[in-house]
Amino acid sequence: MMRDAIRHLPGSRIREVANAGLGRDDLLAFWFGEGDEPTPAFIRDAATESIARGETFYSHNLGLAELREAVAGYMSVLHGPIGVERIAVTSSGVNALMVAMQALAGAGDEVVVVVPVWPNLTAQPAILGALVKTVALQSQDGAWHLDLDALRAAVTPRTRVLLINSPNNPTGWTLTPVEQREILAHCRATGTWIVADEVYERLFYGEGAQAAPSFLDQAQPDDRLVVAHSFSKSFLMTGWRLGWLVVPERLLDAVGKLIEFNTSCAPVFVQRAGLAALRGADGMVPGMVAHLRACRDTLLPALQAVPGVEVAVPAGGMYAFLRMAGAGDSLATAKRLVAEVGLGLAPGVAFGVEAEGWLRWCFASRDLRRLTQGVERLRLALPL
Repeated sequence: MMRDAIRHLPGSRIREVANAGLGRDDLLAFWFGEGDEPTPAFIRDAATESIARGETFYSHNLGLAELREAVAGYMSVLHGPIGVERIAVTSSGVNALMVAMQALAGAGDEVVVVVPVWPNLTAQPAILGALVKTVALQSQDGAWHLDLDALRAAVTPRTRVLLINSPNNPTGWTLTPVEQREILAHCRATGTWIVADEVYERLFYGEGAQAAPSFLDQAQPDDRLVVAHSFSKSFLMTGWRLGWLVVPERLLDAVGKLIEFNTSCAPVFVQRAGLAALRGADGMVPGMVAHLRACRDTLLPALQAVPGVEVAVPAGGMYAFLRMAGAGDSLATAKRLVAEVGLGLAPGVAFGVEAEGWLRWCFASRDLRRLTQGVERLRLALPL
């Protein structure tokens, strides 16, 4: 008999909406968390050259030495010295998060998650039999906020792991350094591990900032902190499935064992692509973030001008999270938008019951006109 934790896992509501739009040539789709621009040629070329050299064999569980050193150097530029002895390469960001959870939480352990959030983050501890508690962000005065008192009340000495995603998918909410210091101090007092999903850290729109605030800026190397990263968002590599973890040195051997039992290792040619991406980061990432800022600054004012639409300007990430008057059932609303006006958005309920009534719009688009065309289609669908 299948375990109840697996049997009761909900299917992807985003996929359910996307399936409703299959076969439509006129669809404007903004439902998935990726843009419409392919991986840059210099990254693709590194992979094909690796395959041509015959690099089709296993590598070290923790990743190629060159890639781990490059990750350590890249992270050190952003957040201060981080040694290679804290770096593990994984087969995607979601694999990084799952390995972290396997290392830290098991059946009966309490895991607190800040929501709304990408559904994999609440599903992973549930799959392992952990008891998942949530603390919900609040939408107030046109912005998303975390109630630190509510978080401190939820995270107690019984709490094994606090899982927090910033910049946040789907809201774009981003922790401040002051909030990170307070959370870190509280988790030190309770003995709680922090698993920080910071995969969107480079997609941050603070003036003059290279990256969003990170727990790594505040923590000591031996703190109970694990930070998960991915090549997907910052390097346009969603389909490559490559990520990494930053962990305390004492945790690295255990992480290596878990990678062996999950995937053995990331493919070498994919790691070569990742190495090329890091070496080319300075020439690629700033321009990509500037374009995403233009996307955000095109979409958000247009949405705010639509009567009955509530949306906060995201500080980071690639999403607008909006609510329309009368759209209480987000799954039904998303399907209706597909059927009636050919507009594909992700239903808020996909990110937790706390996000019911909201819709997520991925604004990563090569053509800014697609965004304004999408808003016009949204207008056609009103009133609900």
